[in-house]
Amino acid sequence: MENAPLHLTDAWDKVFPKSDRVDHRKVTFRNRYGITLAADLYTPREGEGPFAAIAVCGPFGAVKEQSSGLYAQAMAERGFLTLAFDPSYTGESGGEPRYMASPDINTEDFQAAVDFLSVQENVDGERIGIIGICGWGGLALNAAALDTRVKATVASTMYDMSRVAAKGYFDANDSPEERHRARQTFNAQRTEDYRTGTYRRAGGVVDPLPEDAPFFVKDYYDYYKTSRGYHPRSLNSNDGWNVTGTMSFLNQPLLAYAGEIRSAVLILHGEKAHSRYMGEDAFRALKGENKELLILPGAVHTDLYDRMDVIPFDTLADFFTRNFR
Repeated sequence: MENAPLHLTDAWDKVFPKSDRVDHRKVTFRNRYGITLAADLYTPREGEGPFAAIAVCGPFGAVKEQSSGLYAQAMAERGFLTLAFDPSYTGESGGEPRYMASPDINTEDFQAAVDFLSVQENVDGERIGIIGICGWGGLALNAAALDTRVKATVASTMYDMSRVAAKGYFDANDSPEERHRARQTFNAQRTEDYRTGTYRRAGGVVDPLPEDAPFFVKDYYDYYKTSRGYHPRSLNSNDGWNVTGTMSFLNQPLLAYAGEIRSAVLILHGEKAHSRYMGEDAFRALKGENKELLILPGAVHTDLYDRMDVIPFDTLADFFTRNFR
């Protein structure tokens, strides 16, 4: 069955300004589950190629008009052909029902982006990397463990979504009893969704913001709910995932084979990020001399979403250049 046609906006509706050093156009590609993904392709105006290429996605619940597009454009300014894409079931990409996530399908989304880049005439198929931001950092590591075409990976301000789903923040709910209660809640919602023929939404970043909200929730609000990063297609900016949308992360660990990644990896995190423990633990699971951990002094989790004075794009460019040789 053919997918319904995607509706791609022609307007520049990103939350960041357009660069005059980069050419931009919308593209689509299909993953091996038959879902058509929408993406922004950024090509350096200087140089003729074939270019080294990078696929970018994240944060989890965001769209390509937010952080991933910013990263993609910034890396294109540094000479890479880049692709920022909306994951299956979200943004301008296809997939029904909407607002679902899957450890398998979302890892496949990264691999499908590599498929697309590999066959472009102006791309060197031996120099392809990926960048995953926030929850897509863990998915990027899973993709790197599976896809030998990926020569270098950056996980920026990463979450391991399967760890959060199974154990809660800071592993506070790490017990069989807590996981059983979570399964009961998910499955009760499945029954209700089936009965009503609709999917209940979980809600995006909390709004209004409680005075006693943890600092990292306040940071999320400052990005997703204000003019800094709000986007009408972003799940985090609006009504969030379906309640059952992230259910499968509870039983499917993403980093089981991280220690078998042979290609280069850079894990990038802020010193004061609440999620830092996930990046450091992921780094400890990696093996080989081509693995790097960079902790940015004073930075919080969301600083690595869009703070051009914090995100070390030149360092990222050097990392990919070194490891594409």
